Amino acid sequence: MKQLRSLSRLKALIAKARVAPALVTALAAAAPAHAGTMMIGTYPDKLFTIDDTNGAITDRIQLQAGLPTSLRLSNDKAKIYVTTITTSGIVVLDSATRRILNQFSLNTPTTKYRFMGGVPDPTGRWYYTQLIRFDKEPDRYKVSKPLYAVIDLQQKKVARTVEIDPQDDTLGGFRPTFALSPDGKTLYKFGDKVLVIDTATLKVSERLDLAKPETTGMENVAFGGGVEALQNPNEFVSLFNASDPYVHAKMFGIGRFNLTNRTFDFTPIGPVPTGMAGLEVTPDGKDGYTVVTNGTLGNKRCEFWHFDMATNKVMEKAEFHCRSRFSFGISADGQKLYIHGASYDIEVYDAKTLKYERTWDLGADATMAGLLHLK
Repeated sequence: MKQLRSLSRLKALIAKARVAPALVTALAAAAPAHAGTMMIGTYPDKLFTIDDTNGAITDRIQLQAGLPTSLRLSNDKAKIYVTTITTSGIVVLDSATRRILNQFSLNTPTTKYRFMGGVPDPTGRWYYTQLIRFDKEPDRYKVSKPLYAVIDLQQKKVARTVEIDPQDDTLGGFRPTFALSPDGKTLYKFGDKVLVIDTATLKVSERLDLAKPETTGMENVAFGGGVEALQNPNEFVSLFNASDPYVHAKMFGIGRFNLTNRTFDFTPIGPVPTGMAGLEVTPDGKDGYTVVTNGTLGNKRCEFWHFDMATNKVMEKAEFHCRSRFSFGISADGQKLYIHGASYDIEVYDAKTLKYERTWDLGADATMAGLLHLK
């Protein structure tokens, strides 16, 4: 594989701890403009659309397929793909009108599936995911090994499955992070390795080992979940954790993976704390935010960290009231920070001051499916 950066160049990059101007430009170009409406999933079977200026619920969309567990926009932002756990369903909506275009369950009286999340192909015909199948037999259920699967959205059924090699099954029950090449021919699965999967066969054709220092100039590199706000059909953008190969100091930063030519670009930001809740970036690409957690249970502390993306410096930190479970988000205009999920409300903070502003009451328990910005 062609390497994007040599070891010496990455060492210099880490030493300088600076973000290349091209990265800031790319962040600004990829981020959406102010949308005004966001979508979340709620128990037991609804999607809420919310006015992000005042928290008013503008629509409640009931899903026959049940509880939403993941939300994903198509690369052209035209469709919303929702997976549900109640019936192992998939729901496809028009992102502009919120009208349900397709909705079905994979479960049958004798076969059930369990999966969370996935990625649609560019044509909208296929949906790629990872699942487990449960087949009902006269006296028991037969449980499959983890499988890669392609779901036919027209025929509304699982079209093909391939058993996952045990060496690649390292998620431990967590939702896999997938991305698809623009031509739809290659599926990528991200973790401590990038698995390159041929969509025609669902077989792994290559394993890009990020843990080897000669690959990236760092060791123990692992991608996190993608930064959906920066979604680009040609790139996967994510936080990563890594270690310096010489003194083994742990660090985090932004990783970019080109989905066409399979090249890497890792930009270190700073030392890694105990836990982090993802990265959110303002539309102009100048400011980045994350939530840092330290400690557990009664000793747990949560802080907002505000980064200057041009210098990689932490500009501000501010502690806020922790929740046992939560998701972190940002408004489409970058002016508000959101703490949401696994609760009946959304806490709103000012992005400039990092101070609490208000709480928006949802009147329903929000799932951990995520938050989408819609136009």
